[in-house]
Amino acid sequence: MQSFIQALATIELGSDAVRLFHGRGGYYAECEHLCLDWFAPVLLLTSFTPLEESDLAVCQQAITERWQVICPDNPLNLVYQYRSGGETHTQLLQGEVPEPHIVSENGAQFQVHLMRGQNHGLFLDMANGREWVRANARYKKVLNLFAYTCGFSVAALQGGADEVVNIDMSKGALSIGKQNHLLNGFSAGARFLPHDIFKSWGKLKKLGPYDIIVADPPSNQKGSFVATKDYVRLIRRLPELLAQNGELLLCLNAPELDTAFLRQQVADAAPTLEYITRLDNPPAFIDVSQDKSLKVLRYCRSASV
Repeated sequence: MQSFIQALATIELGSDAVRLFHGRGGYYAECEHLCLDWFAPVLLLTSFTPLEESDLAVCQQAITERWQVICPDNPLNLVYQYRSGGETHTQLLQGEVPEPHIVSENGAQFQVHLMRGQNHGLFLDMANGREWVRANARYKKVLNLFAYTCGFSVAALQGGADEVVNIDMSKGALSIGKQNHLLNGFSAGARFLPHDIFKSWGKLKKLGPYDIIVADPPSNQKGSFVATKDYVRLIRRLPELLAQNGELLLCLNAPELDTAFLRQQVADAAPTLEYITRLDNPPAFIDVSQDKSLKVLRYCRSASV
């Protein structure tokens, strides 16, 4: 716990939603189970093992002391969540959580829900992916696969995309995605398809081709997508949706699957796609093993194909 307390002494808070402490990366001894996120105006403490009451009290006290230094005039809002055995338990330790809870990132606004399970509405480790899309979307048609709450779509429209097609099996997630578009002033320019991607190739092809495709699937979600068997099925169909000179972001957040796994999947199933680079993760998500951290690989379809 000492390394967590020491790290707290250096944190500062801005207006954007960010990770403040990333124990999962393995850099902090005996704190691999802890993370701390800032979803203004709320701090979220997450543990991937249940904390003893005494340990939770130590964490809360350390957070409170740092808060009194950096935000002495504001009340502390603190949520604690632990995930164990496939279950998620969430508790408001102090203060309150606004409803609706709107956070910002690079000039965009998103609705989040910290008290509802483990998926809060915005994956903070994907910030650089959203920024890449924002920087490269001008005049482009974008396909956002496994769109969730449509953060990539908002980023694309901010960057001047002509059109975005969002597809996800979850109608609830897409409903929040629509709200995110309205929050950012986008009442047009995006489609929202509540469909199974693997049953929708014809429709997606008809709406294409796409200059940018983003694929950010869950790594292991029964009934939806299991990376070890489904990623190759996805990759095999992507070239037919991608415009010449189009670009593709393939995302994988599974510690047990390395970069070589994803690159080999592409080499086997879609050899016409050319590897360009891997996007860096945000600095806060530093990891002792790059292969265990989030992987965002950039590919292109050359004009000669």
